Amino acid sequence: MDMCNGIGIDLCEISRMEKLMADDRFMNRWFTPEEIRYVLAKGKGAAQTLAGLYAAREALAKALGSGIDFDLKEAEILHTQTGTPYFRLNGRLAERVSGNRILLSITHDAGVAAAVCILEQE
Repeated sequence: MDMCNGIGIDLCEISRMEKLMADDRFMNRWFTPEEIRYVLAKGKGAAQTLAGLYAAREALAKALGSGIDFDLKEAEILHTQTGTPYFRLNGRLAERVSGNRILLSITHDAGVAAAVCILEQE
């Protein structure tokens, strides 16, 4: 039986991401090149996708109970062929979360994106 070690949730306004997308410093600080390519490929849906990725990182930090005390790019968000989001952790964050499974859900509606992250001990 898996045990829940943490849960986090976050919301992000899509309009906020529409403005920040033009700032290369913001994009490169928070997101990996693969994530940026994924977002830009979404066309008109790019800002809502970006807001979801942003909210997912915040939700992970809350699930860890530490706030963002890790390199943001160590928590890369990728998607399965069917579109299910998941974290690919790298570096010190991967070591820190070792032995845990991370469940992630992202949604968008009414001008906001939301993400929920559950950290389970394997």
